[in-house]
Amino acid sequence: MPLKILHSIRSVNPHGGGPVEALKQFAAVNARAGHQVETVCLDSPDDPWVKAFPLPCHAMGPSKGSYGYSPRLVPWLRENRKNYDVVVVDGLWQYHAFGVWRALRKTDTPYHVFTHGMLDPWFKRTYPLKHLKKWLYWPWGDYRVLRDARSVLFTCEEERRLARQSFWLYRCRERVVNFGTGAPVGDPVAQRALFEEKFPETRGKHCLLFLGRVHVKKGNDLLFRALAEVLASGASPELANWHLVIAGPDDHPYGHEMKALARELKLESRVTWTGMLTGDLKWGAFHHADAFVLPSHQENFGIAVAEALACRVPVLISDKVNIWREIDTDGAGLVENDDVEGTKRLLTRWLALSPAERDVMRARAEQCFATRFHVEQSARSLIAALSGE
Repeated sequence: MPLKILHSIRSVNPHGGGPVEALKQFAAVNARAGHQVETVCLDSPDDPWVKAFPLPCHAMGPSKGSYGYSPRLVPWLRENRKNYDVVVVDGLWQYHAFGVWRALRKTDTPYHVFTHGMLDPWFKRTYPLKHLKKWLYWPWGDYRVLRDARSVLFTCEEERRLARQSFWLYRCRERVVNFGTGAPVGDPVAQRALFEEKFPETRGKHCLLFLGRVHVKKGNDLLFRALAEVLASGASPELANWHLVIAGPDDHPYGHEMKALARELKLESRVTWTGMLTGDLKWGAFHHADAFVLPSHQENFGIAVAEALACRVPVLISDKVNIWREIDTDGAGLVENDDVEGTKRLLTRWLALSPAERDVMRARAEQCFATRFHVEQSARSLIAALSGE
């Protein structure tokens, strides 16, 4: 039976990364199956990304502070909850989640929570002061959000296992659902040509692609340091044509820090900073790449990893990307630890592969995507969870 689904998310700004993109793609697939999907967010109705969002979007902002408090959210949910069969909360730690709990906890409108990796213990180890602040909030806040949810959704078994390590006061009904993304659209040859036209310095180069937020958890510093060491080794003539593409938002303090590090390591001529890419330019970056690189310290799923696989691009990732076991099992890429030495091994192992071995890995990458991470399967898995199957 078709469902009327409301997603509650902090923001529909595409700079939010994977959760926003997944919401759009799941909605598109589920709409074709007859389901109706809408969103409620804490953005201002005047924000350009709200106006451009492809789904009905109820913007409750402007919200207050980093927590995103909006006095309009709970009354709106209480007034409109009967219009929906189920509510999905995307993410934690902000008012869009707590507001759903406040509005629905004593009603017959069920809600489910996608944690999107926000209970990973990496955050506890890396930001102990922030974790202490969360602990003060946890018992009366997100602990109750999870406890009273019809189910708490995890995108893989690794994420579910790690979530239990963040807070000892933890109780919820866990469920693992498939997660993924859509297959690339458009003409790969034309998209690659468009990318090379926009960034001519990449033409004829063996490009390694990083696509995502330039953020401390992504291990950009590891990638630069490892690349500098591998280039200095002169291990192969192929290195003369190696080039790194950093595709993602970088106009912020950490991005400036990483650009300074690239200069310090004498990598300026080897790195192209594209900023955020969308549409044909994004797909062109994937089609141009020899390999995708993500030495992340914490990655719940990694939509960009799945997108790379969909484009037949092998992925070189750390074992802190939660789908690393699937990648390793399928031979769709290489996996190492999230430190400089581990990242260096990723690059040297890729360098050591013959052209025939790389072609085999490309075929396995495509097959891995088709069998595990295609959005059609993921959307069906989500609907089954929301329907209680």
